[in-house]
Amino acid sequence: MKKYEPQKINCIIVHGCPGTEESTMDLSRRMYDKHWMPWIRSQLDSMEIPAEIALMPEPWAPVYKNWKKEFEKYPVAEQTILIGHSCGCAFLTRWLGDTKRKVMALVLVAPWKIGKHDLYNFTIDPTIKNRIKTILFFTSDTEVADGKKSLEMYHSVLGGKIITLPNHGHYTMEDMRTDEFPELMEEIKNLLQ
Repeated sequence: MKKYEPQKINCIIVHGCPGTEESTMDLSRRMYDKHWMPWIRSQLDSMEIPAEIALMPEPWAPVYKNWKKEFEKYPVAEQTILIGHSCGCAFLTRWLGDTKRKVMALVLVAPWKIGKHDLYNFTIDPTIKNRIKTILFFTSDTEVADGKKSLEMYHSVLGGKIITLPNHGHYTMEDMRTDEFPELMEEIKNLLQ
């Protein structure tokens, strides 16, 4: 497998938001520990690409300024791949619009923008697409209506490539029934060519 310069390319993954505080207390139930994120991180690590899963504060009741403070502890540069899941997509999109940062790629998996959380209270900055080499969206034919509507909200402003996988729902362990996500890994490898 091809090795990459760790100083040049890295990946940061931002998890979504569980419905309740209780669902994050038990380590065996934390959503970001139980699906594809650790698998993607291990795949990237095997290619010597540093990958981190940012553990965001109080994800059941996210506050943008608190997430921003935590997220900015991670190294983001022009060769960074940012991957978000669900409300993590809202955070990354809002952060990129807020900071005007340039990155290599933005991958939004089951993006979400509908709800009362503070993370959703922003207008998508259309100039983001001018600062990012590649924008990818993963959705599913079995995603719920608000998820499909959220995808359209992002895509109509940012453009990018939509990948629809059958029977993946909201890209959780319950929906995918696996912790592997080879389709995402294949897209990441394509970015590196």
